[in-house]
Amino acid sequence: MLTKTGEFAARIGSLSPWSNVYGVARTLLALGTLSTLLFTSTSALFLPAQGVPDYPKCDGVAATGLFCVVPESQLGTARLIGIAVLLLVVSGWRPRYTAIPHWWITFSFQANVTAPDGGDQISAVIALLLLPIALTDARTWHWGPAGRTDRSAGTPGWALFAWSAALVIRVQVAGLYFQSSVAKLSHTEWADGTSLFYWLRDPYFGAPGWIAPLTDAITRTSLGVLALTWMPLVIEFAIMLGLFAKRSVRPYLLLAGLSLHAFIGLLMGLGSFALAMFGCLVLHLRPLDQPFAFPARIADAWTGWRARRPSARTGEATPRGEGHGGAREGRDGAEEAAGADGAPVPAAHREALPGPATG
Repeated sequence: MLTKTGEFAARIGSLSPWSNVYGVARTLLALGTLSTLLFTSTSALFLPAQGVPDYPKCDGVAATGLFCVVPESQLGTARLIGIAVLLLVVSGWRPRYTAIPHWWITFSFQANVTAPDGGDQISAVIALLLLPIALTDARTWHWGPAGRTDRSAGTPGWALFAWSAALVIRVQVAGLYFQSSVAKLSHTEWADGTSLFYWLRDPYFGAPGWIAPLTDAITRTSLGVLALTWMPLVIEFAIMLGLFAKRSVRPYLLLAGLSLHAFIGLLMGLGSFALAMFGCLVLHLRPLDQPFAFPARIADAWTGWRARRPSARTGEATPRGEGHGGAREGRDGAEEAAGADGAPVPAAHREALPGPATG
């Protein structure tokens, strides 16, 4: 039993969690908070409201937030600091160094502003749970090839630690969607399929004027309003089941979830919430050891450009294949290395190959 457990842990530890998958998720989470800070004035973020006479909110642990550690007269400066930090996170630069500032800014925002939404709270929680992954990521950019996990690098234990955090995030997101789908059924309007009839006509959260005639026409029919009301519940419950789904099924669930939140963001104006949920869906339904191709191509192109540019000392370009661990140039221009079976392995996965065992 212990032997099998050790073999399973070794197998998981040999896979790199430091791929552009969690990098895409980090960027989406940071974009959600960043968009609110960029497009909302300081006076609109911090103002008295019913039940919140003092602002910013600095009760209890919220007192450690960015907007509470600066004088009230410097809230605008603190907002600019938050924007600068989140821009670094969005860029993907040095996740190990930006991980804690990212969490602190998202925590500060949801704890200190007068009226945070659910997406702000979710971003703060997920940014915290991402710390074990980001703090053990030694890459310069979170878009780059997966980090090494071979024994010579001394990182299998950190990889296993990061994978454990990834599992906790998946359980957290699955629980979030389970609660969201089931809890709605306790309300009569969701149970009888009429909720969206009222929501889409709400003066604050309702559909924008340019699409209101279409949504009004759809929700005037019983089939239309039933579909619009119950379909989100079905999708949310299916996303929860994604925790147990095969990898071949998860892309379809990911597409359904992204479409759902794009629809909500478009019709109800909840853009920052949609970005936060996009990040959660990526972490929940895209395996970390299956990097996205598009960011990987950009990262490889950037690496290739830097390798070919003239050296600052010699004025000569670095020859292809030199200074890259014996990499060779593939037919499509992407660097490739030989795997254990002699087959070429894309550069995006090259670093994840287990190294030689050491005694």
